[in-house]
Amino acid sequence: MTPRRLVADRRRLAIAMIAVLCVAGCQTSALGRRQFKMMSEAEMSQMGTAAFTEISKQSPPSRDARENAMVTCVASALTQSLVGSSSNTRWEVRVFADKTPNAFALPGGKIGVNTGLLQVAKTQGQLAAVIAHEIVHVMEGHANERVSAEFASQTALQAVSVVADASNPMYGQMVGLLGAGVQVGVMLPFGRKQEREADLLGLDLMATAGFDPRESIALWHNMSKAGGG
Repeated sequence: MTPRRLVADRRRLAIAMIAVLCVAGCQTSALGRRQFKMMSEAEMSQMGTAAFTEISKQSPPSRDARENAMVTCVASALTQSLVGSSSNTRWEVRVFADKTPNAFALPGGKIGVNTGLLQVAKTQGQLAAVIAHEIVHVMEGHANERVSAEFASQTALQAVSVVADASNPMYGQMVGLLGAGVQVGVMLPFGRKQEREADLLGLDLMATAGFDPRESIALWHNMSKAGGG
C-alpha cells in the first residue's frame, strides 16, 4: 500500500468515526429540539457530584431551621413529581448561607439554594418556580450539551478531574457549563432555546407538584425590584 493510499484510508476511517459519534450523540429534547450530547448520564452525574462537593466545601451551610425546612419541602414536592428516568434519581438538597439570590441544580441529583434567594422568592410557589426551572435544565441534559460542545476532545475522567479541583484554571468554566457558575463567580447562562425549555417545562413541573404557575410572575417582579429594574 502506498503512503498516499494509507493516508486516504485513515482519513476515510476518521470521517466515518466522527459520523458515528455524531449520530450516537444526537438526541431530542422534550419539546422536539435536536440535541448533541456525547456524555453518558453516569459521566454527567460524576461531574455534577464532584462540582457539588467542591461548592459545598467553599460555601457554608445555612443553620436556619425554617429556611432549610422550606427549601427541602419545595424541592421534595418537585422531585417527587418527576416522571421517567428522572424519577429514580435520589436528590440531595442543600441551603447555603450566601446572600447572592441564586439556586442551581446539577447532574447527579444535586440542588443548591442560597439564603439570598429567599429574600426574593418570598413564598413556596415562588421558590418552586426557581427550583423547577433549574431541575429542568438537568432533566433535559442542557449541561451535557454544553460540556459535549466545549470538551468533546477530552474524556469524562479529565472533565471530572477539573470540577474536583477548585485550583484548576478550568474549574470555574466547567462549573459554569454544568449550571452553577454564579456560585463560583462565573456568569455563563444557558442558551435562549435551553432557557425557553426550562421556562415552559418548569411551569409544567410546578403545576404537577401542586404549585400555582402564576407565582412565577410575582417572582420575576420581585427579582426586577431587587435588581433595580
